[in-house]
Amino acid sequence: MGYVKLRRCRLICAARLVVCLIFAGLFSAAPVSAQDKIRFYVGASSKTLGYGPLWVGVRQGMYEQQGLDVQLLLLRGTPMVLQALAAGSLQVGSGGPEAFIEATERGLETPMIGGVINGLSHFIVAGKKYKSYEDLRGATFGAAALTSGTVTALKQTLKVKGGLEYPRDYKILVIAGGSSANFTALQSGLIGATTVAVPLNYLAEETGFNTIGRLIDAVPDYQQSALATRRAWAEKNRPLLLRFMKGFVQSMHWLYENKEAAIDFLSKEMKLKPDYARRGWEYYTQQRIWHPDGDLNMNGMKYNLNIYAEQSGVKGPVGAPGKYIDQSFINEAIKELKRK
Repeated sequence: MGYVKLRRCRLICAARLVVCLIFAGLFSAAPVSAQDKIRFYVGASSKTLGYGPLWVGVRQGMYEQQGLDVQLLLLRGTPMVLQALAAGSLQVGSGGPEAFIEATERGLETPMIGGVINGLSHFIVAGKKYKSYEDLRGATFGAAALTSGTVTALKQTLKVKGGLEYPRDYKILVIAGGSSANFTALQSGLIGATTVAVPLNYLAEETGFNTIGRLIDAVPDYQQSALATRRAWAEKNRPLLLRFMKGFVQSMHWLYENKEAAIDFLSKEMKLKPDYARRGWEYYTQQRIWHPDGDLNMNGMKYNLNIYAEQSGVKGPVGAPGKYIDQSFINEAIKELKRK
């Protein structure tokens, strides 16, 4: 099944799920009086360390300061987030850029307005007999898909660092469920190696698995997750979206400026061992995986666009990044916050 067809199937499934949720009333906005804060719906495609800034904004009151009652909904996957955006059930969604790029190409303009995870947080971990890239020759890797951006980065890393070509030198077994599912498969011996995101790599090390390398060393620029909205809605509600973006920027500032409090928050909210939360915070800030102001990684977006073009088989050049991005909201939010 081709990339576009696979995406279409996922969106259809997501549509059915979202419709059920809407009828269940999860997205219905309760009436509010004039003195109440404005209800604002945001979709998160995952609840992991990297998505921590979204939870910071809600739990630490950054959005309340902007007069917003942000309802952060965990929808498990970008296709479901995208469908909720299309249905008008969300004002902002988060997830992998390729889905938002494809939606725009299909006529549903969903510009990306901020960066959540601005780089690769994945490490290659392997069984005890694998100690180097060369040792991985002939190994079976676990991955969530054959055509995702992370898998493309994995293939490039193995080629650059170890001279390994797919499928000549290794196999990929598709295992649904992300890093956790792949790590379970690694533990069971079903696969010989996989990629796991920080901080799961620390657990892998503690349980005796070998760390072979980091994807970021071969692919330094990559937009792993972004905030997106519907252009039609954003144009009509610019002041409201600007208030949300100011809260998002403040969330990033808080994470950087309050190390110990941030580590404690992430440990409790994401249910992580304090040491994992500390090492994760250090990785995300030192590598600028979280942008200090919540902006996008523009060089990374170019890499994402190349992945989309390659995997979707589009004919002709894909549009410039500006077609899929609107930085005016975050730029204005940063300027307004600096005035105070």
